[in-house]
Amino acid sequence: MIKVYQFAPAFGLPNASPFCMKLETWLRMAGLPFELVNDGLRVLKAPKAKLPYIEDDGVLVADTSFIIEHLKQRHGDRLDAALTPAERAVSLAFQRLFEENLYWAVVHTRWADEAGWAKTREAFFGTLPVPMRWFVPALARRGLLAEMRGQGMGRHSVAEIHAIGIKDVTAVADFLADKPFMLGDAPSSLDATAYAFLANLLWAPVDSPIRRHVLARPTLEAYCQRMKARFYA
Repeated sequence: MIKVYQFAPAFGLPNASPFCMKLETWLRMAGLPFELVNDGLRVLKAPKAKLPYIEDDGVLVADTSFIIEHLKQRHGDRLDAALTPAERAVSLAFQRLFEENLYWAVVHTRWADEAGWAKTREAFFGTLPVPMRWFVPALARRGLLAEMRGQGMGRHSVAEIHAIGIKDVTAVADFLADKPFMLGDAPSSLDATAYAFLANLLWAPVDSPIRRHVLARPTLEAYCQRMKARFYA
């Protein structure tokens, strides 16, 4: 049995972490049996000090990209085997857009913006026992904002960060267009990523110009509803 160590569900979503939600979605799409261990404190024991990570017959694997590659090699590629080289290239490019660029714009709305931080703090740390609840949120926030500055997103103005996120969302919406899934008629691993990130923008109660831009593109909400109905029914 694959054990998935992740944060507890929040915001009415399978997970408020798009990476945790991505992995759970991928496992559901691939039809692999798994067990969720919803314990945010597991981050203290995580191989890369981040969640999610998995334990697969005693083997620990961290980082969703490496986890999915490990599971493909061990259990077969149930989603992407038929992709062409061009489709694989597009999939990787959009994965990078979501995970290396849009992610940091969303981090700003949740962790730097004070209104967003109030909701994020409760979602991720609200169940921590005292005294950890008194100091862990501030330490986590400081660390993530330092990472955001090191990545580069945190060096931009608020307006520039919102513009970057909006441009990413526009690219996703224009590419998806009226297709059922990101790459066409059949779901692929890219859809696990796209759904996790878009649903976290659409349905988490953290307002921002980026979220409002997603809401203004009805094809994106229709896509998320389609993914939810198919894989979380």
